[in-house]
Amino acid sequence: MQKRDPFISAFTLLGEFLQQFLEDSRNDSPALSSLNDIHYKNFGSILDQEQIYNPWFTPESLNRAIRGIVMMLKEEVLRRWLAAYTISLPVQMKTVGLVLAGNIPLVGFHDLMSVLAAGHTVLAKPSSKDDRLIRKVTAILSDINPSLGERIRFTDERLSGINAVIATGSNNSARYFEYYFRNVPHIIRKNRNGIAVLTGEETEEELAGIGEDIFTYFGLGCRNVTKLYIPDSYDLKILLRVLDRYNYLYQHHKYGNNVDYYRTIYLMNRIDFLDNGVLLLKEDPAIASPVGVVFYERYSEIGLVQQELTSRSEEIQCCVSIHPDIVGALQPGTSQVPMPWDYADGIDTIRFLTEMT
Repeated sequence: MQKRDPFISAFTLLGEFLQQFLEDSRNDSPALSSLNDIHYKNFGSILDQEQIYNPWFTPESLNRAIRGIVMMLKEEVLRRWLAAYTISLPVQMKTVGLVLAGNIPLVGFHDLMSVLAAGHTVLAKPSSKDDRLIRKVTAILSDINPSLGERIRFTDERLSGINAVIATGSNNSARYFEYYFRNVPHIIRKNRNGIAVLTGEETEEELAGIGEDIFTYFGLGCRNVTKLYIPDSYDLKILLRVLDRYNYLYQHHKYGNNVDYYRTIYLMNRIDFLDNGVLLLKEDPAIASPVGVVFYERYSEIGLVQQELTSRSEEIQCCVSIHPDIVGALQPGTSQVPMPWDYADGIDTIRFLTEMT
């Protein structure tokens, strides 16, 4: 454990630095003072300007992403995460390529942290949609612990000279990644989405939580709920009334345009749907729905839903439900609050990094 202390200390201090922006207050404690002199103003400027570069990265979305990272970087959380592994440092250091997504702010942070935790070197190709934030956060980390910083490089070119790769993209890009990286150990992530199984017994607070799972990051994250399974007798207007509280999202021009576009398409094609102004509900067997739309299916027996979830597990990132028979389900409102051990696609990244040959 002692050998991991420098890693834990560095990331804990990074979390304390980021915490300041949740509180909108500079904290010049002895540990943060010199770091703030270098980075506080600049990082705040990046947050203020990020929406210019990526309109989906609103102040609310940035705040949510930073809050999630801060929760991960609590010392007790990091210790619990790494206690599950035997990492004998120093390891035979390898270069791990990261192809980072850009759908939500700092979405590639966990992969980068995992590679460093396993004792390896990062060569990251960031998405143009989320380039500035991840570079700045790693610059801050480098000043906290220069030895960690020396193990992080970025490139805008094709990844080469790597010993392994973790690549995140669409189903289409995954086919390219599978071929291009076929000769090195790899994790290739495809499209996945969150689903929710309703029982009809949810409280208003729990339904509002489902709304958080749907609307956080405008539904762009792989953990966002895009599909509902509902009992045969369930009245979806109950859910839509609760979700009226998210109507302010319609004022976001890109999100509002998406809702208008699919509303028009469905009306022109005489497709039935429900609409509360900010969300369209459409009966559809697919799991991945467009932004501004959530698909739903009705069920008569929970066993049929369980079979469906098992057969389509490779399309599902997480499941939200209060139903006691849905094993591993998350409570409503928590799908976008993953901890370090909540690995994407259920693949243990640290184990992959420590066992690759």
